[in-house]
Amino acid sequence: MQVPANSETFEKVEATKSYLDSHYSNLMREVEERRERRRVLQEKLSEAGLTPEQQRNYMEELGRQESQALRQRRQQLKLNDFEMLTVIGRGAFGEVRVVRKKDTGEIYAMKKLKKSEMVKMGQVQHVKAERNLMAAASCPWVVQLDFSFRDEIYLYLVMEYVPGGDMMNLLMKKEVLSEDEVRFYMAECVMAVEAVHNMGYLHRDLKPDNLLITKQGHIKLSDFGLATTGNEDKV
Repeated sequence: MQVPANSETFEKVEATKSYLDSHYSNLMREVEERRERRRVLQEKLSEAGLTPEQQRNYMEELGRQESQALRQRRQQLKLNDFEMLTVIGRGAFGEVRVVRKKDTGEIYAMKKLKKSEMVKMGQVQHVKAERNLMAAASCPWVVQLDFSFRDEIYLYLVMEYVPGGDMMNLLMKKEVLSEDEVRFYMAECVMAVEAVHNMGYLHRDLKPDNLLITKQGHIKLSDFGLATTGNEDKV
């Protein structure tokens, strides 16, 4: 007799399926992107009038650089690889902290999520969607996911750090935006939402707190915890 799976088991099965789907999808995308980079470089080298030997040397150098970058991405990170700095946000089952990667000195925003709370609150699929969306994003309108790893208790999402604060802070500081500022930010919001839709997702949590501002003054969408592909039973 088949024993019905409880909600925790179901969440774990769905999380595993989602991980495998995302993993193989990302592998295929990486292969296609690498092939396209090589094609474009080959065209540029041919147009530059280089000799076949010079072209071959450039292509070999590209291969070495890509292999090195791939090895760095595949290395298993751990919490000790980062220096903990300032806490910049707290949520239902985690926190966001500014961190510094020790080997490069680069600054990131790290979201730390307690796995048991994610399962208990039925949020595994939402977190997976958030991770997959940010990992797949290759546009200036979405906060990028640079690394993700986990330990026995937590899942860690290491994202680009956007230092300009968010739209809520800007509104509280200025109280009233000029018409030109409103037009500018609304236009960028439309482009950001369109970029997410083009990736096959719905954000579903648009608000000033989730509109980050870069140091150049442009918008980036963040917090995709409620994002969905729109294929679920309930949207």
